[in-house]
Amino acid sequence: MSLQTDDGGSGMSASSDALGDRFYPLYDRLFSEDSEFVADVETKLAQGRMTDTVELYLSRAIGVGFISGLCLWLLGLMLGYGLFALGILENDTLIGIPVGHGLLLEIVELLRVPAIVLFTGLIFGSIGFAIGFGSLVAIPYSRASTRKREINMLLTDSVSFMYALSVGGLNQLEIIEAMAQADDTYGEVAKEFQSIVKETEYFDIDYRTAIRKQALETPSDDLSQFLTDMLSIVNSGGDMESFLEDKKEKHMRTAKQEQELTLETLELFGEMYMTLSLFPLLLIIIMVIMQMIPNAGVDDQMLYMTVYALIPMIGVGFIVMVSTVKHDEPGDGYLSMGDGDGDERQSGNSQKQGLLSLGLVEQFTGDRSVFDRIKKREGTYETVQVLTKPHIFFRDHPLITFAVTVPLALVIVVTAMVNGAAPTSWDQLLDRPIWGTFVYVYLPLYVTGIPLSIFREWNVRHRNAVLNNLSENLRKLSSSNDTGLTLLESLKAVSDTTNGTLPREFEMMYTKVNYGMSLKEALIEFNNKYHIPRLARTTRLITEAQEASNQISSVLRTAAHASENHDDIERERKSRTRMQIVIIIMTFMTVLAVIAILKTQFIDTMAGLETSGGSKAGGGGAGGGGAGGLDGANLSENIDVDMLSVLFFHAVTLQGIISGFICGYIRDADLLSGLKYAVGLASVALIGWTLVA
Repeated sequence: MSLQTDDGGSGMSASSDALGDRFYPLYDRLFSEDSEFVADVETKLAQGRMTDTVELYLSRAIGVGFISGLCLWLLGLMLGYGLFALGILENDTLIGIPVGHGLLLEIVELLRVPAIVLFTGLIFGSIGFAIGFGSLVAIPYSRASTRKREINMLLTDSVSFMYALSVGGLNQLEIIEAMAQADDTYGEVAKEFQSIVKETEYFDIDYRTAIRKQALETPSDDLSQFLTDMLSIVNSGGDMESFLEDKKEKHMRTAKQEQELTLETLELFGEMYMTLSLFPLLLIIIMVIMQMIPNAGVDDQMLYMTVYALIPMIGVGFIVMVSTVKHDEPGDGYLSMGDGDGDERQSGNSQKQGLLSLGLVEQFTGDRSVFDRIKKREGTYETVQVLTKPHIFFRDHPLITFAVTVPLALVIVVTAMVNGAAPTSWDQLLDRPIWGTFVYVYLPLYVTGIPLSIFREWNVRHRNAVLNNLSENLRKLSSSNDTGLTLLESLKAVSDTTNGTLPREFEMMYTKVNYGMSLKEALIEFNNKYHIPRLARTTRLITEAQEASNQISSVLRTAAHASENHDDIERERKSRTRMQIVIIIMTFMTVLAVIAILKTQFIDTMAGLETSGGSKAGGGGAGGGGAGGLDGANLSENIDVDMLSVLFFHAVTLQGIISGFICGYIRDADLLSGLKYAVGLASVALIGWTLVA
């Protein structure tokens, strides 16, 4: 097993290790040395970068399964005994098969109660052991699967990074070491290369053998194939640059194909949601009709369950289903210097460490009084900046709006309840359904959701503005660098001839370098200001290349090519997901329209027939009640019109909010992105139902 550097799988306490030691003899009896299951778990532990040995891990899993099985076994015994003690099961009707008389009947009557109790305990105990043992065994499989997904997502950019370094003049070992150090950008791919480097450093293994071992242990088949092919090039002395260029083109094509497959799957899910989201509507219609039929056995609880449980469950289930296909971009977008003090300086970024961080000065406070005074002045300055420009503060930290809006929404709702302006019981809600729902649902949604959605969209657009012409500007940098200008001079040349957010940042970097900052620090500060994962990978590529040479035009062209590939994928994704959003919105509009028609043309009409039928019966005798005939009054006597109106309104409101969050998740793999859709669709439901009611 190769040396792993991730401690995430080794966070077991001493007590859990003791548990594994205690149950090791049982493990030794259950599993042989050549067990395929043990070998598979050992492979997954390595792929999940968990440092436990397979013997200790499975022994611990058996112990956890035994404890959980024992707990559920005792629960099963108590349940089985309770079935007889409470009279749910009767002794004389438990067995319907005739057993005759005499001794056999006495034995059956004597043993059947203990047998049922013991059988219930065994069933529950088996389930408990399976849950305890299975959940622990599933952890390495889950971690290996998560790492595989992230490696496959980052492999295209990682190969482009290695190709650019090769073009920049780095040899094979330097490329591997640079890749291993880029874990802040390339995540799990970099950790795979870290294992190769650690093998060579600590175990005195040549890097060819280390590459071969890592190709066997990596959870990603694509990375395994890449390492195997790279090993053949290393062994044969082939051209590494040409090899990496071919692999770069191959993986770019593969990324587009995988994106196409993902979008096709999302289209299928969109059609499924259109069908599933109409199921509660059909169920409501059927139950309303069934309620009109006497003795049909349909009560109001089924309607409540459909509106308040089934609709949210379908929405949450669909989001979970989409999350298995659509994943957010890995990484947080921040870069570190990777060397001593400079690394500490960059990691002091307030956005990354928290709102209360004052940056570099906190590293020196306590040593000299002057630094304490500087920290105090800095705190005062930051406070004044927040108070004078709160919109900028909320733009940079959108979630902080909750600190203002959530208390405000609570105060408004509680005040309305205390003053009697808001209904405080279900009967009062039936009397004022729209106003009550507005106070308890729409008002908190508007007060908290609208500011958050506005500042979040502003934050996203502000940060993504730097990506609008990234590919074009990289091409311009490459052309300027080709003419003999250094990278710094190229930044100045592009900023002087181009407009936009990125050229302004180029000019700022040029100014910082002229005032004494290194170009690498300026690039990393620029990246951390926007902290976009895609931008971080491009910045990492440029910082690594510029340390080797100022003439990196070929590296910049590679970065531009990779950026253009991302642009193509992003355009295709936006185009295809836009259609899914339209489908979901139209499905919601269909539900709203059908429920509105059901309310106005059916329920209200039946209520009108009931009124007219009652007046006729009071004034004109029994002419309307023929032989078993059913008039409007008889059909609608079991229906509470006010209750149905509230349930219909709540159904379309829930449908609108959930559909909005689904739209945002499909669009950007982020639930907060759906907040604007949720507010909009809920508003449509409110306006529509106000007109209907």
